[in-house]
Amino acid sequence: MNILGINPGHNGAAALLVDGNLEFYIEEERLSRSKYDGNPLMGILEGLKYGIDVLVIGGTSPQLPQLPWTGEDPYSALIRKHNPNVQVINVGHIHHLGHAASAFYNSGFEDAAAVIVDGSGTRQEIQVNEEGQKNPGFETESIFSCDYEEGIKPVFQALGGNSDTQRVVSDNIEMDSAITLVKAYEAVSEYLGFGFIEAGKTMGLAPYGKDDELIPSLFYGGRGNKNVFVPNYPAGAHIDHTRHPYLTLKEDPKSWHSDSTKVTDAAKNLAWAVQDETQRLVGDLIEKAVKTTGKKNIVIAGGYGLNCVANYYYKKRFPDLNIYVDPISHDGGTAIGIAQLVYYTETKDKTIRPLSTLYLGPKREETYDFGDIETTDVTPADIAKMISEKNIVAMVQGRSEAGPRALGNRSILYDPTDPKGKDTVNKVKGREWFRPFAGSMMQEHFSEWFETYGMEESPSMMYAMDFKLEKHGECPAITHVDGTCRIQTVTKEQNEVYHTLIDEFRKITGVPILFNTSFNLAGEPLVETLDDAMRTIKNSDINYLYLPELGKLVHYPYNDSVVEEVEEAAA
Repeated sequence: MNILGINPGHNGAAALLVDGNLEFYIEEERLSRSKYDGNPLMGILEGLKYGIDVLVIGGTSPQLPQLPWTGEDPYSALIRKHNPNVQVINVGHIHHLGHAASAFYNSGFEDAAAVIVDGSGTRQEIQVNEEGQKNPGFETESIFSCDYEEGIKPVFQALGGNSDTQRVVSDNIEMDSAITLVKAYEAVSEYLGFGFIEAGKTMGLAPYGKDDELIPSLFYGGRGNKNVFVPNYPAGAHIDHTRHPYLTLKEDPKSWHSDSTKVTDAAKNLAWAVQDETQRLVGDLIEKAVKTTGKKNIVIAGGYGLNCVANYYYKKRFPDLNIYVDPISHDGGTAIGIAQLVYYTETKDKTIRPLSTLYLGPKREETYDFGDIETTDVTPADIAKMISEKNIVAMVQGRSEAGPRALGNRSILYDPTDPKGKDTVNKVKGREWFRPFAGSMMQEHFSEWFETYGMEESPSMMYAMDFKLEKHGECPAITHVDGTCRIQTVTKEQNEVYHTLIDEFRKITGVPILFNTSFNLAGEPLVETLDDAMRTIKNSDINYLYLPELGKLVHYPYNDSVVEEVEEAAA
């Protein structure tokens, strides 16, 4: 049985299960080239190449736009025109359940408690008094009990409402008008000039800050401080700086996004505060999940699950728990979860299928007419030598990565030992000065370089981990100001070409790690096709493009000056 799950909404995505096995996943932005594209029509067309028996439609609302005359939603109509026998199931009313399903069924655990921390999920009507009056609320935090016998059952939900919402508190429901964890984080991100959906930038700025007594507590009783945040569900919230003059921004925050000399202590310390307080509160939610379910296996999803700093914090705080963080924690991952939910519910199958790879993009056999562009036959050893000589090399191979992390198939690579490496690659990508870069390393050297807290691997790059003290300073280009790095471990079985390339770099430098960042420019999705890659090369300062499957190195000759420019500026 082929089941295609789709998520309409931001992080639009399509995922295909074939007899319960995850065979394909793609986010719409990779195909449309429009970041956060929420209409997975092109993803459906890719899924149709496999054949579809069931279409499962997710999102955050069961109400979809209707086409004139037929009254169908556009996704059902597209499927029907290819195969009128496809069964269509709309599950837009179970958004958090979709997150929980993806996290649990991909974890490999026999049972678990799922902790979902999200911005705003499905709207629900909650009774607020004995007279039967109901108020609307939107899913924000949830706990589910998960196993293969009973399925996935909710045990606790927190919901956010508007200013008229009456407070409801019971053993399994909390709802009021106060701002919740993710909406507070988004409000701070918006206030700092990043936009509410760019919370990762706030996470990157946070380690530059510190505890500041002039910043009020952002939360009381697990909910946002109403003297700081003004809620407006489901759209979000904003900071009321009139009550706290210290938080008043003295100038446009975008002025310091590219100039570290202009950033204020208030901005840095506000980022630190929201990171510190939210990760502690999610830790409290994990404790609640253990207490209410009795389970020691914890799976985490929802947008906050992409907070790799918080994920490492949980590992340190809860050494006795088995924690799995869904690598596609954002809403795109629900396309997988809702398909799995339908499959396991309908078939009663109890087979455990841990996620074995994130290289799940479309299978392609691409050709490209390079014309007069210089190409050279190369080996991984040649590329490793070029990187060790401070050349920026982009790499495209195989199927694209699912989720937001580049894991060696759509990556920009550089030398992590270069003290100027961060500035060099920031210039290429047009990124803010305070954002950290990631690394990829041979798994067999993982525990030699990082404080692993019992982890044997980090294949999905979901943790910002402490370098061991004796390794501090050895990889300055990927070491953040707090001594951490978001690291990916690589084995030959996972990605043979990439592992070989890192090993060749190790042979030259003694360092089994490569600087790895996503192959895209600021404001753009990761590249998907070879055409995307070549267009990005031509519109950037990237020196080289390595195509392992062709054994070719593409040299675009107009991009050779960036390293020299950074060195001159630093002189």
